[in-house]
Amino acid sequence: MDEEFEYGFTEDPKFSVERYEEMIRNHDQYFFDAQAFENIIDYYIEKNDPAKAIQVVEYAKNQHPFAAIFLIKQAQLLVVTNRMSEAFAALDKAEMLEASEADIYVIRGNLYENLERYDEALENYEKALNMAEEQDDILLHIAYVHQNMGDYETAISYLKRCLEYNMENQDALYELAFCYDVMDNQAESVQFYEQYIDNEPYSYAAWYNLGNAFTKMGLFEKAIDAYDYAILIKDSFASAYFNKGNALVNLEKYQDAIDVYRQTFEYEQPNGDTYCAIGECYEKLEQMDEARSFYKKAVKMDPKLADAWFGIGVTLDFEERYFEALHFYKKALDLDALNADYWFAIADSEYKLGNLQKAEDAYEKVVELNPLDVDAWLDYSSIMYEQERLVDAIEVMALAIKNNPEAAELYYRIVAYLFAKGDYNDALTNLELALNTDPDKHFILFEYLPQLQQNKVILDIIARYTK
Repeated sequence: MDEEFEYGFTEDPKFSVERYEEMIRNHDQYFFDAQAFENIIDYYIEKNDPAKAIQVVEYAKNQHPFAAIFLIKQAQLLVVTNRMSEAFAALDKAEMLEASEADIYVIRGNLYENLERYDEALENYEKALNMAEEQDDILLHIAYVHQNMGDYETAISYLKRCLEYNMENQDALYELAFCYDVMDNQAESVQFYEQYIDNEPYSYAAWYNLGNAFTKMGLFEKAIDAYDYAILIKDSFASAYFNKGNALVNLEKYQDAIDVYRQTFEYEQPNGDTYCAIGECYEKLEQMDEARSFYKKAVKMDPKLADAWFGIGVTLDFEERYFEALHFYKKALDLDALNADYWFAIADSEYKLGNLQKAEDAYEKVVELNPLDVDAWLDYSSIMYEQERLVDAIEVMALAIKNNPEAAELYYRIVAYLFAKGDYNDALTNLELALNTDPDKHFILFEYLPQLQQNKVILDIIARYTK
């Protein structure tokens, strides 16, 4: 073996890597100081070559057997290569050499967190917190553990501590928004982000999260203002454009929304969701060719995007091309079989095509999936009424009322069916219930059975409630 050479940390890191690779090629043995070895290990980590990085660690440990840093690096690399028990062993050795090194406890905390042993993860993170100079990432990890344990209040307190330590920690800002969202506490979320912005007015992430909180509260004008500030600070912020587009849709400003959605293409590759959103806007504007064009772009980009397949169906349905529409509704349903809206559209198309049994079966599925869909109950019962199956129609309405006791339309409809069947006493009882629920909707009864407008008993009862 040739005599040993020593290479120190004063060398250019690239030079250290070159000398190390030369050593391997020559089957030689050079000496590197600890910093040089760290540089070489980091180089291979950055190159995403953990196998070579682990090989360097072995050389480093042989030359520097009392340096805890190489055991810590080894543990990190063993985690990446999913060798958990070896990682634990490396950390135990590192702790014996240098028990005050925070990274030992951070990595061990990660390991326990991945194993869902949350109490042990927290114990290690808290130890690291007492030792580390940079605390924000550790506080963030502790918040993640509390989230995984379902304790969002505690997670929020750690995320706030993280932001007190480092106001620019974007991950903490987004996680805080997530926690408030899970707790359905948008008001507190707004309050936090407004206070945060007072101190950090140029935080695009804070403005963005404020916009999201306003959106969830239905305050779309305020949401748009917040997104505009986020975009002003970071004009390439594609997500802010997209969510601003969604807010404009909620305000029924469809052309403005299209313009904003299109702006995202300047800053990120077009994706299926954005094409689909643009398609929906054109659909609302009843520009069906444009809508269909964007829906097709969406499914070409993402064939699993059920809403886009459904959208194609909607455009065809609008053009009374029911048979074609049905094909696309079924494609959407294949991707999302529990979507009540898709079943409703299928039921409607089958009805328009005269396939009454298939329509009835589909409506049955709609009300099973979404028993609060009043329109579906009404349509479902109509099919039976049209076939003079009055008993079935009345049973369906009774079930509808049981699920929607506040929906006056259902009471008026059952009144019509009961009159048609000749059950006048039940009809009058239900008429009183309908009028108690909403007297102003009594016209529904006459729309269904115009002849009742000549019935003095009914007119007298209605008059009592509508004076």
